[in-house]
Amino acid sequence: MQKFRPQNNEIGLPVVKIRELNQGDTDENSDYCTSNIDQSVKVNTGDIIFSWSGTLTLDIWAGGEAGLNQHLFKVTSSKYPYWFVFEWTKYYLKSFQNIAKSKATTMGHIKRSDLHSSLVKIPTHDEMIELNTTLSPMYSQKITIRHENRVLYQMKQQLLSKYF
Repeated sequence: MQKFRPQNNEIGLPVVKIRELNQGDTDENSDYCTSNIDQSVKVNTGDIIFSWSGTLTLDIWAGGEAGLNQHLFKVTSSKYPYWFVFEWTKYYLKSFQNIAKSKATTMGHIKRSDLHSSLVKIPTHDEMIELNTTLSPMYSQKITIRHENRVLYQMKQQLLSKYF
């Protein structure tokens, strides 16, 4: 996002780096980018973010609209529910971390081929409907709670700054 800094008096979007992904939100120390970036590198609350290099991690973003820095990807699927994609990626995360750790570089990473070689068991259509009926509301609630926690934390910080 260094090439996409906010222009003129534009406020822009906070940039999600690994630090922000790990803390679950952006803050006053986060960099900013222009809001005029491709949708593929914009994230919103509820998007799955995967770090494929350095500190391999996976999370469901709850920090509002932001821009994605290098080494982070928004994981999407037009065919499968987001909870399904999230859980299978999480299932392979430890393997991905071990692959990255075994690299003889300063910043380990995985390759697209590592992702392609990961086998996923696809439920039948009826099983997927049943699973989706149960899991989709749970994941939606998880995202809502994380978003509410973020809002409450921001309110707490504002109140504390006025009090002290």
